[in-house]
Amino acid sequence: MTGIIMFFAALALLVLGYPVAFTFGVVSMFFGAIAAILEFLPDPHLVAVAEEFFLMFSMMPFRIYSIMNNTIMMAIPLFILMGIVLQKSALAERLLESMGLLFGKIRGGVAISTVIVGTLLAASTGVVGASVVAMGVISLPVMLKYGYSKKLATGTICASGTLGQIIPPSIVLIILGDVFQLPVGDLFKAALAPGLVLVGCYILYILIICYLKPEIAPPIHIGDGSKQPSIKDALFAIVPPMTLIILVLGSIFAGIATPTESASVGALGAMVLAAMYKKLSLKIIQESCYETVKITAMVFAILIGATAFSMVFVYTGADIIVEGFMMNLPGEKWGFLILSMLAIMLLGFFIDFIEISYIVVPILLPIADAIGINPMWFAILIAMNLQTSFLTPPFGFSLFYLKGVCPPEIKTTDIYKGVMPFIAIQLAVLASIVLFPTLYGF
Repeated sequence: MTGIIMFFAALALLVLGYPVAFTFGVVSMFFGAIAAILEFLPDPHLVAVAEEFFLMFSMMPFRIYSIMNNTIMMAIPLFILMGIVLQKSALAERLLESMGLLFGKIRGGVAISTVIVGTLLAASTGVVGASVVAMGVISLPVMLKYGYSKKLATGTICASGTLGQIIPPSIVLIILGDVFQLPVGDLFKAALAPGLVLVGCYILYILIICYLKPEIAPPIHIGDGSKQPSIKDALFAIVPPMTLIILVLGSIFAGIATPTESASVGALGAMVLAAMYKKLSLKIIQESCYETVKITAMVFAILIGATAFSMVFVYTGADIIVEGFMMNLPGEKWGFLILSMLAIMLLGFFIDFIEISYIVVPILLPIADAIGINPMWFAILIAMNLQTSFLTPPFGFSLFYLKGVCPPEIKTTDIYKGVMPFIAIQLAVLASIVLFPTLYGF
């Protein structure tokens, strides 16, 4: 039971806001010491307890070394660098303006533009917070100015911003590929169809709701009359990032390059794009590299802390307890799937996808293998589920990202109500993947 108590203790500390990596490290050492003492009860000797404690953590240097030499994980800082450079080159602003020109004249056109731009940003940056904030700053004022419903506007932005969780090249998929020991390129291919189905459902919902309630999203005309943007300007904003996306993902899908190699091409391509838009400078490169190092250091620090946590968890036999419980659920495979998806969604309210991927998923993975669940299918279900948790009130991260840049007239309740239809769409797509896996190629 020591490992189970340790799990909930770590969860409680994370909810209270303590740093993730240090929480995992300190909690694992504390409960590791307790486990070593319990091993020698009723007469524990200090030397014996110390030897048991050090034996428990003796594999940590080898684990850390293997993390440092993991070529799959090298793709993470490269994709992060790619995303930050594109973010600082005002890519989102150009794309939204151009899509507004193309779709603004139809009802809900700016909302549809936001979904499409969210898809392109997901495929080019994969940074959820940056996407939500960028579209909140640029797209939300336009929609409010032209009489869009607050609920539709905020819901569309939050839902579109979280597409970076499932649309390749997603950091989530790279991490899950490492945890599941699956080829990241195959995971990217597997995630493409569910991601595009989700995008199509978003657009279909916007078209239907705007047809039924025309007043919530009237057609608008982008531009002030004196200087209407041209189709040429729109293409100049859309074609280059699309070319970069095709080069990065196409090289992976075609087997020409590994995800790590494609990520390096993407990072270089992002700088070329920034230079083409006359936004590249030494300052932007320095700031992008600095932010990339910070985010990457956080990811790998969490990974090291999670490694220590999982070692103590397994040492205490908590994995056997969890496996026994999950294997004896009613409904076997379906009972396991329902409970695991529900647990991941609930945990997603409180902790980030990185912690879930490195702490919760390794606990569930052996059980899924024992039951005979397709690991590729299970990984995509988890990725889709993690995306849903980003939206779900009251703790969805995307809701707070958007609230931080909203004008005062937008209330938190407006955002909560706005995301509800999109959460229902995500759950419906998730259910379709569970019930009809062959439709998605599983």
